Order: sequence, then C-alpha cells, then structure tokens
Amino acid sequence: MDPAERKMQFLFALRSRGVTDNAVLEAMEKIDRGPFVRGHFASRAYEDMPLPIACGQTISQPSVVGLMTQALKVSNRDKVLEVGTGSGYQAAVLSQLARRVYTVDRHRRLVREAKEVFAAMDLGNITAFTADGSRGLPDQAPFDRILVTAAAEDPPGPLLAQLKTGGIMVLPVGQSDTVQRLIRVTRTEEGFDYDELRPVRFVPLLEGLGKDT
Repeated sequence: MDPAERKMQFLFALRSRGVTDNAVLEAMEKIDRGPFVRGHFASRAYEDMPLPIACGQTISQPSVVGLMTQALKVSNRDKVLEVGTGSGYQAAVLSQLARRVYTVDRHRRLVREAKEVFAAMDLGNITAFTADGSRGLPDQAPFDRILVTAAAEDPPGPLLAQLKTGGIMVLPVGQSDTVQRLIRVTRTEEGFDYDELRPVRFVPLLEGLGKDT
C-alpha cells in the first residue's frame, strides 16, 4: 500500500471511531506513528491497535490517542503535562496542538528513545524527563492540561494540585486488571468536575522509577 493510501485509511479509521476534531486529525496526520514502533511490530504501526514496546509497556492504539487528545481540548497557548511518555507518540501529537509539552516516564530507556525520535522529527517544544509521574512535575506546575496514559484507582492528588483553575486532566481510572473508565477532570473555582467518557484499558500507574534507571 502506498503512503498516501495508508494515511487515508489511517484517518478514516480514526474518524470511524469518533475522532472528529479537525485540529486533532491534522496533528495525527502530521505525526507519523511509524518511527515510534520498533522491532518486529514496526510493520503494524498503521493499524488501529495497541502494540508492545520496550520495558513491558505499550503504544496506545491511535483511535484512543485521538479520543484522549480530543477530550483534552488543547489550545496553542497551553502548557501540557503528559504522564507516561511510553513510545513518545502521544507527546508528539500533543506537540502539534500545545505551546509546550512536558512528558515524564519512570523508564529511562523509553525517555531516551522518545527523545531520539523527537529530535529526528524536529519537535522542539517537547521536554522529556525520567521521573515518578504520579508526583507530576512540581517545578513546572501549574499546567493548563494534564494527560495520564496509565491507570490509577483515583486521580492522583499531586496531579490534581498541579492543574490550573479552568484546566483539564484526562486519565483512565480503575483497577489495572479490570476495564477502566476514561475520565475528564475540570478544575473549577469550587473544586473539580468529573465526566466519564468511555471504557479503556491501560497499564497501571506505578510509583517510583523503573528497574532500568
């Protein structure tokens, strides 16, 4: 299949699964998923499915990336925190929409490999750290938007505290071995509003750093 046809099929799959925001679709058209999938799964990079990556993690299926990005309602003035860099694909998509993206992962290898792809793609507005994502990034807080790509039983308190008033956080919540719910949290003057979006399945959000650090 030639690249143009493959891209058309990719975007059609996104639309058919509910990704309808034009800015998100344009961002996902610009960011090639291929470089973020390594090894013998590389040939499946353009299928709408999650795939294994290093350190026992996964790259989310593109439609879920699109739906989470859409739910985040990112503007070009926003400073975004992503918890769970993984392959770097989600951060790269966010970089097309936000002013600045900070992304953290507990696995040093994943951060190193993601940085290599960001540099090759000339994505200069992403800063990646090896850190315990459940604690957020207090030094860079507050954030306009926070996206968490690993499931916690409840929204972590440090992340809620680092969200600006009027800010939005999107994350999966629930036990790691059951179906989780994707929720959107909006910080208001009075507290937090919660919207339940859809069932999802993500790796668990773990505290501390990975063994490869």
